[in-house]
Amino acid sequence: MSSTARPCSIAGALQIVGERWALLAVREIMFGNRRFDEIARNTGASRDILTARLRSLETAGILERRRYHDRPARYEYHLTEAGRDLAPVLHALRDWGDHWLPDPPPVTAHHTCGHPLDPLTVCRHCGAEATPETLRLTVNAPGWTLKGPE
Repeated sequence: MSSTARPCSIAGALQIVGERWALLAVREIMFGNRRFDEIARNTGASRDILTARLRSLETAGILERRRYHDRPARYEYHLTEAGRDLAPVLHALRDWGDHWLPDPPPVTAHHTCGHPLDPLTVCRHCGAEATPETLRLTVNAPGWTLKGPE
């Protein structure tokens, strides 16, 4: 990010999880596939790239490695609280892909109520749906407005 780019939490998050293999690794761990070989097989990532992504996610506090075998040392990957908080992001991406991509959905998520998950972002305080039309943004970054730098 250049020094003149807008300060942005989206940009900061993308620095950590914006690379394809990062979110696909998180997806696999959410599916319960915690071992390196399972994650590699199910994402299609090369071993060297996946190793780098898993390390960066661990460094960022998204994942933690837990030893499950001593000789040789073998590890599983588990989501931290920060990693589990990515679930709504993955739900939203899956929902968007199911709606806008031409292929039939390869996976359907069902809520414990028995219905297919239909993700919705709502205001925690009033319960109303949050849409671009209902949001009012306040710029907190010094020297910036919604239009750009002052």
